[in-house]
Amino acid sequence: MNYKIFEMVNWLKTLPIACCLLLLASCTNKKEEHKHVEKEVTTYYTCSMHPQVQLPNPGNCPICGMKLIKAEKTSKPKPDELLLSDQQIQLGNITVDTIGKSNMGDEVVLTATINFNQQLNNTISSRVMGRIERLHFKNVGDYVTKGQRLFDIYSEELNNAKQEYILAIQQRNELGNSIIDFQQLIQSARNKLQLWGMSNEQVNELSKANNAPTTTSFYSNASGYITSLDVKEGEYVMEGGAVVHLADMSSLWVEAQVYTSELSKIDANATARVQIPDMPGTEFKGKIEFVNPEINTDTRINLLRINIPNANHHLKPGMPAYVYIKGTQRNAISLPIDAVIRDGKGSTVWIMTSKNTFKSKMVKTGLEVDDRIEIISGLNAGDVVVKTGTYLINSEYIFKNGANPMDGMKM
Repeated sequence: MNYKIFEMVNWLKTLPIACCLLLLASCTNKKEEHKHVEKEVTTYYTCSMHPQVQLPNPGNCPICGMKLIKAEKTSKPKPDELLLSDQQIQLGNITVDTIGKSNMGDEVVLTATINFNQQLNNTISSRVMGRIERLHFKNVGDYVTKGQRLFDIYSEELNNAKQEYILAIQQRNELGNSIIDFQQLIQSARNKLQLWGMSNEQVNELSKANNAPTTTSFYSNASGYITSLDVKEGEYVMEGGAVVHLADMSSLWVEAQVYTSELSKIDANATARVQIPDMPGTEFKGKIEFVNPEINTDTRINLLRINIPNANHHLKPGMPAYVYIKGTQRNAISLPIDAVIRDGKGSTVWIMTSKNTFKSKMVKTGLEVDDRIEIISGLNAGDVVVKTGTYLINSEYIFKNGANPMDGMKM
């Protein structure tokens, strides 16, 4: 073996120097030619339906048979990045956006029931003891206007007072000036009648009569719907006894039930949105007026109340409702929910590092409100994030690299 190598070396020594230079130049030209060819290869051919097909020469797609289209090559991406062509981005509907911070808060949805506004309810009572001779409204739900006659009552005490008033007027007219101050007696009797519920008009009419009528009519001092009738015709009512209850439905209460675990999420100063399932497309807004300070120990449920207008009286007590209350707002980074890929390993998003080049980043998510999701960590304001087409990018990365982009990340 050593002898053969020695003979070869001697043979090389006998070659002319020109031949050696020629051989060296030939090798150098081949190396430069190879480099030049690598720089000239700047295009490739791909399928518009199957962008994973990338061939150096034109032709037809080996998968679907469509004619290949020409695409430009750029610099090779990093191992953890994905490079896409303009056609792939267009076909995949991949869009990006520069993110920033905005106000975001949780929203609590509560079930509720519409009820009467107890502050607008009125109770019409009798100021004297007597027997109800006639009720002019006999049905629950009837609407009573202020000033309408409600009931007629027979009261011996009231009849005696009316007779005293008439008698004082008659004596004044007959005797004229005397040592008795009839005017004071008349005013005293008049005041007693008014305290027992008679109006000025009724007392003035009584002053023109010779005899007092046996029954006295009482009128409503408020408007509203009758919610209950406490007496019937022919029954006696005591002094101060309730005869009828009226409810003004110009505004109503929405009473919602809140679990104790959700109380901390509710901003008592926030404006609540109320939606009625029986009235689709209708929404009311109101302030939280009352939160029950006492919690039911059996159900662990609290009660809050919202006042809403009911100008057209379309809302009725007993209707179900949904109450939407926004929690405390905070300034945070948020993305569309579809921009975040979530699985058992965690949550990731795709960001654009340069033109047509994308990289997967792991993030920590927080609140979800409507179609937005809060990003607690992993992104900074100013990052360019993929909004649509994230799952297509993720699938393309797995197809090209044979591995999930989350592999190797610190979970």
